[in-house]
Amino acid sequence: MSGSKSVKGAGGTPLRELLRVRPEPDGPVGLGAYDPSALPAGPRDKAAGRAATAALAKPLAGLQERLYAAATAGDRRRLLLVLQGMDTSGKGGTVKHVIGLFNPSGCRITGFKAPTPEEKEHPFLWRVEKALPRAGEIGIFDRSHYEDVLIARVRALAPPEILEGRYKEINAFERALADDGVTLVKVFLHIGFEEQRARLLRRLDRPDKRWKFDPGDIGERRLWPAYQEAYERVLERCSTPAAPWYVVPANRKWYRDWAVSRLLLEHLEEMDPHYPPARFDIEACRARLMAG
Repeated sequence: MSGSKSVKGAGGTPLRELLRVRPEPDGPVGLGAYDPSALPAGPRDKAAGRAATAALAKPLAGLQERLYAAATAGDRRRLLLVLQGMDTSGKGGTVKHVIGLFNPSGCRITGFKAPTPEEKEHPFLWRVEKALPRAGEIGIFDRSHYEDVLIARVRALAPPEILEGRYKEINAFERALADDGVTLVKVFLHIGFEEQRARLLRRLDRPDKRWKFDPGDIGERRLWPAYQEAYERVLERCSTPAAPWYVVPANRKWYRDWAVSRLLLEHLEEMDPHYPPARFDIEACRARLMAG
């Protein structure tokens, strides 16, 4: 499954084209049109999905090494994976199972919680800028700057005119990142209402999972329609040519892991980083080693 040809959908379409959000010009994106249990392309069952994800480890690691190596010669490019989704959608699981395919020394993982008092004293993008990947790195955001137009909208933490300004700020910010060599892969992990209930119940049933349970999640479920509307607005307003959004069906964890891994591979393949040429006399060094 490491080659591009083996995982294309109908008509030879790459996965990134199948999952990419294309906002309608006359209205918001409707999440009701996206099936959280869908299998748009690729493996059709859990066993095949796990095997396909494992098979992506070698090509992903190779591309990551090339990206990191290229930075030593001045290549400023880097990749940023942004993960958003409802509670239990699998942001942490994606980090564990997908980012585990990479060399951790070349990754920067940041989980964004509620802003600290210091962060509240700065513009909302301040803490995000501090966490951006450096040249040659792969950055992962578990939640992101989008919380400031998601929970802020649902909980009315900011007036509508401030929120409208933030959409524009985000688009300008991401455009500047793209111009500076950042490849953004923004993924919305899409799960269904009943699947979330099932996952929360499993957390209650299993002693090793109860630490993840927050009774506040029950109350948040009552706001499900408001959160869906907030996500629809984000997908509509902030899926741009420079930084498109991808909706990954996440009811099946194995498919979620494969799809995100595949999206990363397609983007890294397009970046096509190269090992830098040697900046020393190879034969002279070989002769010195042989002489010693």
